[in-house]
Amino acid sequence: MGRVLTALWAPLRWAGSLGKRAITSLPWGGGGAVSSAVSAERALSLIPLFACVRILADSVASLPVQLYRRNGATREMVSYIPQLFFAPAAVDNLFMWLHKCVVSMAMRGNAYGLIVQRDDLGFPTMIEWLNPDEVWVDELYPTRPVYYWQGRHVPTADIVHIPWVVLPGKVAGLSPIAAFAESIGHGLKTVEYGRSWFENGGTPPATMKNTAKAINPDEAEEISDRLAARVRARKPLVFGSDWDFTALKVSPEESQFIETMRLNATQIATIYGVPPGKVGGDSGGSMTYSTVELEGLDLAQFTLRPWLVRLETKLSQLMPGKEFVKFNVDAMLRTSLIDRYTAHGMALAQGWQNRDGIRAIEDLSPLPGGEGQTYAPLAAASTPPPKPGGTG
Repeated sequence: MGRVLTALWAPLRWAGSLGKRAITSLPWGGGGAVSSAVSAERALSLIPLFACVRILADSVASLPVQLYRRNGATREMVSYIPQLFFAPAAVDNLFMWLHKCVVSMAMRGNAYGLIVQRDDLGFPTMIEWLNPDEVWVDELYPTRPVYYWQGRHVPTADIVHIPWVVLPGKVAGLSPIAAFAESIGHGLKTVEYGRSWFENGGTPPATMKNTAKAINPDEAEEISDRLAARVRARKPLVFGSDWDFTALKVSPEESQFIETMRLNATQIATIYGVPPGKVGGDSGGSMTYSTVELEGLDLAQFTLRPWLVRLETKLSQLMPGKEFVKFNVDAMLRTSLIDRYTAHGMALAQGWQNRDGIRAIEDLSPLPGGEGQTYAPLAAASTPPPKPGGTG
């Protein structure tokens, strides 16, 4: 049985290792203070930002994770599944575990994991992702960072840290919400303005004109208040003495509301490297795809690949020996049936895939008796047949 660290949610055993520090040197109330007035929860109410985080987390977490072993200059797929890939946390399956990791990186620039269980050789088998707002990193010596969780020191060996964008001389990644608080805050203000627009109107909702009587400013204000009260109450408006009521029709475009929202969506998409058209931004109208496969390939190469490499590198460091982790990006590039079968036929004919490998891609069981383990004889195919009746 694996060695379990019993100090996950109980008072940490590391509390006794705390030294005396100036009260200003560590945010004792929790982790690192958010250097922005925009909280993560409030930022997620901005639709483009939520969409970017969702696309990244959903895409990465839904990809199959495969374990390989280096064998000289070649690599081979490992048949067994480590516990970290089927029960990585107490309540999370692999999808939710990876999803939380990417959300933490996308929202706060860092994912901090606490190793709570190891196998007999000391390799992690369970990791719980911590709230990044409760973690603080002492970066005084970047080559020897010191981690604190909820004000308590945590041994570096028990922390799995995956940052997003890191400045030289730093350990913790930049928080995109803090770094781009002005742009995100501008988007939130635009949403609030839009809500106010539709509730109260961005300009006066109507004009009242009386040609039979001159009124003073106080009377005009009283008439305006009564009219506004009737409009808000959705009650019929009764008036006389030659009043002329004209409702004003002003579209949101005239206040540049929609254009402002589109600009903000494009900026947020640029921060995360997500195609703007997927989050309500302006794609420029020049990018078109002939197939869904090409669109998925573009997303995988230019958006997901850097995120996948970060995760693969860190997870591979947690594996024993020569084993390493790779995400199967081909799973999101499912082609049509005829194209897929044509590619399978070429792989079989050229000898770099066998029938069982093809069947595994199509979620089929291996052929009985090991029949699917043979490969096409490339050497025989490339050697010309001997001439009949002679040796040369």
